[in-house]
Amino acid sequence: MNNLDWFSKWNMYSPNSIAVTDFESGKTYTYSQLNDLSCKLSKHISEYYNLKIGDRIAVLAENCVEFVILFGVAQKLGIILVPLNYRLASNELNYIIQDCEPSLIIVQNNFLEKAKNTQSFKNVKYKLNLDNLANLLQNFANNENCKFENSSNIEENSPIFILYTSGTTAFPKGALYTHKMLFWNSINTELRLNITSNDKSINCAPPFHTGGWNVLFTPFLHHGAHTIIMKNFNPEVILQILDKEEITIWWAVPTMLKMLSESESFSKSEMKRLRYLIVGGEALPLEVINTWHNKGVPIRQGYGLTEVGPNVTSLNQEDSTRKLGSIGTPNFYIEAKIVDENGNEITNNGAGEFLLKGPNVTTGYWNKKEETKLAINDGWFSTGDVVMRDSDGFLYVVDRIKNMYISGGENVYPAEIEHILRQHPQIDDVAIIGVSDNKWGEVGKAFIVKKQNSNLTEYEVADYCVKMLAKYKIPKHIIFLENLPTNDSGKIDRKQLKSYM
Repeated sequence: MNNLDWFSKWNMYSPNSIAVTDFESGKTYTYSQLNDLSCKLSKHISEYYNLKIGDRIAVLAENCVEFVILFGVAQKLGIILVPLNYRLASNELNYIIQDCEPSLIIVQNNFLEKAKNTQSFKNVKYKLNLDNLANLLQNFANNENCKFENSSNIEENSPIFILYTSGTTAFPKGALYTHKMLFWNSINTELRLNITSNDKSINCAPPFHTGGWNVLFTPFLHHGAHTIIMKNFNPEVILQILDKEEITIWWAVPTMLKMLSESESFSKSEMKRLRYLIVGGEALPLEVINTWHNKGVPIRQGYGLTEVGPNVTSLNQEDSTRKLGSIGTPNFYIEAKIVDENGNEITNNGAGEFLLKGPNVTTGYWNKKEETKLAINDGWFSTGDVVMRDSDGFLYVVDRIKNMYISGGENVYPAEIEHILRQHPQIDDVAIIGVSDNKWGEVGKAFIVKKQNSNLTEYEVADYCVKMLAKYKIPKHIIFLENLPTNDSGKIDRKQLKSYM
């Protein structure tokens, strides 16, 4: 056993405690069972496929118990898990599989055709159907316990995941997520969220996203807590589980909370044991915060990214309305600073790029030395986000540097304008991008989703903007859409918006 092997530890301390419930099948798995199955699968993978520390296993599958057991294998054997995005097209998958060069690829049946349409899939030495893996694990469960000697060469900076970013500007990059990051992210999470072994949560986020693994799930596994895993998000089902299973903490993105609050079952749901909801991805509108607060459920907002943790900052629930729009303050073992375009630190309330340093920062990108050098300088990771700090030390995301455009020599941050427009009583959602303009260089183009039954016009939007914004910030073009396009992380897909031009 090594100190990086969590299932072995909980097998000693609390073997009969439930670690995971598979929602679809209803089966529960104790920490003892997970440890036993992880040992047996580690032995099988090392002997049958000859896999060793540093080899990659790519997985094209939805949330499932097999993923959890493979996580145990990664801690025991030192292999690297690569969760693949099953929403990608075959040509996009082809690039990622080719880039990470897995020795083994595991594929869920309904994604098999997509995988087969890639040349890189054909080049992988070993292939395994997820159903066959499930049958193998069932056979293991019926056999006697086995003793597997963990790899002695696993170090804290050894990768356990390669998590590919969404690739909104170019080819996706594989962020290396190490055992060290896993540990310190868990500690940071526990210290701010008071996680204990008695906690219970739901995980319905996709496994190819760092949020699905590392916002709550791996900290829960580290602390011996209980997680219900689901393949997909369903508002009605989630509301039932929050009540019936007495969930204590849950993580979601703003869109999910909005859908829950609009559900017919929302008013009936009591959520008596829910201490608070964790929200990330983007700022939560005051209207949604108040809806949940009126329900008696506090909201905690935060900030994170794949390459750093991802639990970077946290806003206490007591400050959710007092510091509306804030991402809070840095978590316990994280250094943060704000710098100008020349790298000089900004100590007042000016805006600048957010830099982060600490034991939870990635060691780099897989097979991309130049991109790693650009992102990390003297241990400081450049987030690409513009933030500002108020007089109390609370942080606010202004926008992504890449979203900024320059109009008439002035820097314009879409997020600031979007925040103002979302306060309009007839606007449900909005996204703004910069487009070319002969006179000003660039101007704003606003894509607006109206609230139901609204007759809002372009003229009314423009009139509102004149009253609320500086002239150079007012969008020149206004387009009404039924819905804003989103990427696989649930964030607005600005790249797709540009194709509407």
